[in-house]
Amino acid sequence: MLYYLIRYLVSGQHYAYENALFRGACAALFAFILVVIVGPWVIRRLVAAKLGDHPEFDHKSLNELMADKRNVPTMGGILIVSTVLLATLLLADVANFYVIMGMVCAAWLGLLGAVDDWFKLTAAKRSGSRDGLKFHEKLLFQIGLAVLLGYFVYSFGQTNYAVVGPVSPGTQVEAFRILSVPFYKAGFMLGTYAFMIMAVLVITGTSNAVNLTDGMDGLASGCVSMCSLVFLILTYIVGDKEVAAKLLIPHVPLSGELAIVAGAILGACLGFLWYNCCPARVFMGDTGSLPLGGLIGYIAVVTRQELILFIVGGVFVIEAVSVMIQVGAYKLSGGRRRVWKCTPIHHHFHLTGWTEGQVVARFWLLAAVFAIFALTTVKLR
Repeated sequence: MLYYLIRYLVSGQHYAYENALFRGACAALFAFILVVIVGPWVIRRLVAAKLGDHPEFDHKSLNELMADKRNVPTMGGILIVSTVLLATLLLADVANFYVIMGMVCAAWLGLLGAVDDWFKLTAAKRSGSRDGLKFHEKLLFQIGLAVLLGYFVYSFGQTNYAVVGPVSPGTQVEAFRILSVPFYKAGFMLGTYAFMIMAVLVITGTSNAVNLTDGMDGLASGCVSMCSLVFLILTYIVGDKEVAAKLLIPHVPLSGELAIVAGAILGACLGFLWYNCCPARVFMGDTGSLPLGGLIGYIAVVTRQELILFIVGGVFVIEAVSVMIQVGAYKLSGGRRRVWKCTPIHHHFHLTGWTEGQVVARFWLLAAVFAIFALTTVKLR
């Protein structure tokens, strides 16, 4: 709303606030300060509601290592999601279609995660179990959201697009149909069904991958911060016609406003990390991890940077693949073989003798390297 107020007060004059990158930086600062200030109050409310975590794993040694996390308040993602939404409402053009869909994504997955956390925590208080929503139940809602987002984004792109080319000799196509490929100038053109499948895989997969990464103090919030910083830059590039042309990246009109969403994610995660770093005073839970991953995936789909997401989100990819390998090996061997001591893989390293601080710091370093590498691919085409 501040966007419209300032625009009204300085009518007709060009000020820095018109620049999406500037407002994205402002959103990051606003979100960080707000989370740091409001954080203690939210933590007290969560403690008063007795929404403490009860970590239980199928591994005795890991349960012993994680015993000190018992009763640490979770559902701190409420603070992250509400701050991202507020910063977006204040600093973005809320009439922008992509911004509206981004807020729908955050609210939908935030509510889904909150319901899952609530069921887990209330069941734990009653019986000591962690029975939340079943995986297929969560997946159904995630896929449903991804289908809706993919459909509306594709439909909107058909009436608001920039023509670019050539993808192949003698052709020119709409930018929103091009899958941008690292190190390759032209990219690949996607049809309707391919676009929809890509949207579902990216949004659902990223949401679950961030959820898997959220298992140690500060691990997910630190990695998401680096990922959102990269997409803050990418959304600005893709949304600016001249900059996108110089860097040979498909220009997606109106997508630049998502820089404010990415900036809000960055600031909210950094502010949350203030209280989530080791030893954590609060966990984000599914309430935070599901919408954060979903939003990053959604921004990647809109900006046509899905493949770069696999690079910048390398830590999330490693975490998700480790689980798939473990489950596959276990089932193929009839329950006789495990590749890792425990998954997601950050627990494996913890069990091999790394301290929790070492695991988190080293995964942060990996996330930083992936982020830098992803940014280099923007120029090297």
